[in-house]
This record gives sequence, structure tokens and C-alpha cells, in this order.
Amino acid sequence: MKNFVLLCSLGVLSLADLGCSSHKVDNSQAPAASADTDTSPQTIAIDGSSTVFPITEAVAEEFQKTNKVRVTIGVSGTGGGFKKFCANEIAVAGASRPIKASEVDQCRKAGIEYIELPVAYDGIVVAVHKDSTFADSIKVDDLKRMWEPAAQGKIKRWNQIREDWPDQELLLFGAGVDSGTYDYFTKAIVGEEHSSRGDFTSSEDDNVLVQGVATAPGALGFFGIAYFEENKDKLRLLAVDPGTGPIKRSVEIVANGTYQPLSRPILIYVSKKAADRPEVVDFVTYYLTKGRPLVKETGYIALPERAYAMTLKRFNDRVTGTLFADGTKIGVTVEQLLAGE
Repeated sequence: MKNFVLLCSLGVLSLADLGCSSHKVDNSQAPAASADTDTSPQTIAIDGSSTVFPITEAVAEEFQKTNKVRVTIGVSGTGGGFKKFCANEIAVAGASRPIKASEVDQCRKAGIEYIELPVAYDGIVVAVHKDSTFADSIKVDDLKRMWEPAAQGKIKRWNQIREDWPDQELLLFGAGVDSGTYDYFTKAIVGEEHSSRGDFTSSEDDNVLVQGVATAPGALGFFGIAYFEENKDKLRLLAVDPGTGPIKRSVEIVANGTYQPLSRPILIYVSKKAADRPEVVDFVTYYLTKGRPLVKETGYIALPERAYAMTLKRFNDRVTGTLFADGTKIGVTVEQLLAGE
């Protein structure tokens, strides 16, 4: 699945090109204590999605300037974050897709109740190497042909997707299997979560994916909008065509749900027991109020004011459980979800 050795042996990429040493997280920090047995009650342990990480990091930095609280943030992917959350190792989990039924069961068995809070919108972008000027858009059906399990070992060149595209090697980069971005992308494009070909370069770190696409001619990758915005001088964006015409992401179309099928809410999950701690209450309240401008600053799309008010009320009322009992919902806004509760 991780084709780093192959790409390096072909001379396409080096480990330096792939940015393996450029991860933003400070790995020197001590492992996070349990959310309930923390020896320092003024420490808030967070882990999870690399997509949600930039927002949470920015909020934590600002929050810590005026509060005597230490916020530690790890990035182990949405799935990795839920494993720690349901093991009572962290107080807050960042997620780029809703909690799965299996994770709900893990938390239930461990006695972990959770408060699910949408915090922003993200649009998954499809990007190619900057020299790939032969296409301005790509159809969802074409993406499916690239990424579905049946493509493994068979779809290797661009002209196998469309005859008028070049006879050039197709190199695919995508989120790792513990990533909520992977789950959402496979659900939206292939039609089933966790269903894709396995012969692509994967990483839980979006920076690795960006560097891979930016340095490999013939590459195509998918990742969160913020990582594209930070690196748009190195990449070329493809508009996504769901069958009704190409759609390029923008603040408006992501926020109103029309950037389909790759527009989605991103979330944080707060342990109900951890929410008894005043510093956790202060942090989450800050996140949903004073932290709102940081959503845009980090490259994401803020929720409408009414949606933030509804989300804050959900936290204040300690409403537990998920808005996504039937799994990931494509094309539904946060307000619609909250209003239907």
C-alpha cells in the first residue's frame, strides 16, 4: 500500500521529497495521560484527524495565551484518535468523518459517553502535479475507475481512464486507512467506506501526500482543502464533476453543501466525563466561540452562525450520541443534521 520504496527506486521520489521528517506534531512530548487519571488537571489531551489538526492547533495556541492550561495534540488519524478516545486516554478526539458503529460499541463497552460537535466544513480536493495541464476537471466516474478495488494492478496509466489523456504513468496518493478522509472519499467516490485499490501511496500525514503529488509527474492525490491552500503554488486543482458539470471548491459551495460529493463537516468528540472538568469546558466553549475566526485562517470553511449556536447548545446541554446513526451522510448540512435531532 505504501509505495515509497518503489517510487524511490524508480527515481521518482526520495524520502526527503516525501517530507517524512516534516510532520508538525512535536513527538518529543510525553504520552498523554488518561482523560480521567491525568496527574495534572490542567492538561487537555487531544488526538485524531490530521484534517482537524490545524484548526485545533490554532485554537489551542490562542487559548493557552490567556489560560493556564496545557493542551497536547497528537495526529494518529481519525481511527487512531477514536482508539485512544474509547480507551479513555484522551479528552477530545478530532474526526474528519463521523464515529463508526464499531467505535460506538468500543466506547460503550468502556463506559465512555461522548458529545459530538461539528466545528467546520472541509472540501476534499483532488489535485495533480502542476505540469499536468491536460485536464481541468475530472468526473466522479473517472475517479471511481481509478480508485475502486478492481483497478488494482490494472489501471496504471492516464490514457486508460480517457483516451485523450496522455500515455503517462498514473501515480496515486491518498489518505491512510485510519484516516477519516479515506473513509469519506471511498464512500463518496467508490460507494463503500474502506473500499479501494491497495496499490497507492498512503499516509496519515497530509503533508506527505502534498509533497508526493508535487514532486511526481503523473501524480494525483486527495486531501483536505487547507493543505491545498497552503501549497497551491506547487499543485494543480481539478474541478470535480458529479455528472452535472465540473464544480470547483469555494467557500460558498462547500458551506452550502453543493460541492458534492466531497464536501463534509469535520468534528470534535468530547468525553462527557472530561466535560466535568472546568478547563475542558473553557476550551470547548472557546473553540466554538472565540476560535471561530481561526477556521478561516487555517484554510477551512466556518459553519453558519446559527450552526455554531446550535452546536454550543448541544455541548452545554451535554447531548451525547451521534447525529450519524446511519453512517456518513453525503450532501447534508450541519444545520439540517442538528435541526433533525
